[in-house]
Parts: sequence; C-alpha cells; structure tokens
Amino acid sequence: MMTTEATVKLTLFYDGQCPLCAQEMKALTARDTQQQLQLVDIWQPEFATLYPNIDPAAANRVLHAVDDKGSLLLGLDVTARAWSLVGVKRYNCLRWPLIKPVADIAYRLFAKHRYSLSRLITGKARLCESDRCSQP
Repeated sequence: MMTTEATVKLTLFYDGQCPLCAQEMKALTARDTQQQLQLVDIWQPEFATLYPNIDPAAANRVLHAVDDKGSLLLGLDVTARAWSLVGVKRYNCLRWPLIKPVADIAYRLFAKHRYSLSRLITGKARLCESDRCSQP
C-alpha cells in the first residue's frame, strides 16, 4: 500500500498579532485539508533564524509567501494563491488586469491600517499580551 505525503505548495508569512489576519489564517487552515499551506507567524522568536531570506519588517508591512518553486509572492497575490490552493477561487478576480491596480491600492491601505480596522471589527487592535508589541 502506497501513501502519499502532502506537499506544501505555499509558505505564508503573516502577522499573528493582527486579529483579522489571525482569523483569515484560521479560516485557511480549516479549508486546507490537503496540507498545501504552511502558515508562519512573523512574530515567533526564532523567525529570523528559521527564515533568513524573509525580512520580517517587510513581511509586517505586506503579506509575503514563498511557493514550492522558491518564488516570492506579495500582498493580494498571496491571498489569491492561498485561497485558490484550498479550493476557494473567488479571490482570483482580484488579480484580473482591470481590478488588480485598484485592489492592490485597497490592500495597501488595509495592511497599513489593519490594527485600527481590527479594533473596529473585533474590539482588539492586537493579540499580544501587553499594550506594546515588540517589532519583528
């Protein structure tokens, strides 16, 4: 009897202190029945050692991912690819040529203000235990 191991197709580096970001990662995990995603919190203490090719400060500003071929993806390219891998195709429209520029501007605004938006939507700006989170 042969068994097949799941192959990680996308390693996604996310802000685990952002409540909205953490909710999205939880939703992705719930749909990732084939274990195609590896989700990595940029706030973990050993991040820089484990992922020396990913700048944690840059990954804190814009969502980063590396695919199984070693290519770096950023922002909504990550979102569309991750959701597509777990069988949700609706975010692919964000990469259509006429929508992409507007969606990318909206994403950059969201990313810049995600803590304020998280506070409005979830009641918490950050998930860290103290009032001051350390920078990655």
